[in-house]
Amino acid sequence: MSQLPKPDSLALRTKYPDVFERPASARLATPLMLLAAFAVFVFGLFDLDFSPTKLVSGLRELGWITLMMIPPDPGSSLPTYLSALGETLSIALLGTTIAAFLALPVALLAARNIVPSAIFRFPVRRFLDSIRGVDQLIWALVWINVVGLGPFAGVLAIAVSDFGAFGKLFSEAIEEADKKQVEGIRASGGSALHEIRFGLIPQVLPVIAGQVLYYIESNTRSATIIGIVGAGGIGLQLAEQIRVLEWQKVSFLILMILVAVAVIDWISTKLRFAIIGQRAVA
Repeated sequence: MSQLPKPDSLALRTKYPDVFERPASARLATPLMLLAAFAVFVFGLFDLDFSPTKLVSGLRELGWITLMMIPPDPGSSLPTYLSALGETLSIALLGTTIAAFLALPVALLAARNIVPSAIFRFPVRRFLDSIRGVDQLIWALVWINVVGLGPFAGVLAIAVSDFGAFGKLFSEAIEEADKKQVEGIRASGGSALHEIRFGLIPQVLPVIAGQVLYYIESNTRSATIIGIVGAGGIGLQLAEQIRVLEWQKVSFLILMILVAVAVIDWISTKLRFAIIGQRAVA
């Protein structure tokens, strides 16, 4: 069995100098980036007053607070807490539903296959970006100053924040829809509205439903956070109990939130699989 001839390394170096002799900038790029990242990390530690002593002391304090949380005990406030939890779930459900209904028509205007002209599509997309760029907690603070304290401000905060997110997600789902169904409706003499109603919407509706279910689960946690700043719900109760150092009640409220999120996650998972199953059968 004959052996392959040995490659001429000198000829290869002459033919491909960039492979054998990388420029200094290319060789030093990765080490310099790692060094810069490490320098930023060290600077951040000093700038943020990081202290191992404070960390150890804080962990000790956290352990003491954890011990004081055991056992969880609502006291005589269980009916109040259940009502507050229901209010939080209502805030999440209503805010997410309003956002989804308002975002769908706007998402159609932001989709490339619905509005081909970038002149009309660009301002819609930038509008959605500007809405989405403001955090949900900021929207809660804004609406609290507009409509006052209470769950209504929480509903508006979630609705506005999710409106921007849904607009982007829905428009991307619409752009990825199969064109054959739309072309079939067009070939049969359907109008542009018929193409959207019977060609696009049935395709993207399961995707949209799955996204809305996920956001309902996520917004249950978000409604708790915005409740702390005065938007109602169980977050307000949690903030009050932390303020008066009622740690057993705090742990009970945290357990209530965890159980509620777990139940909603289980329900949304079942619904998503049911939607996927119906889509597969169709």
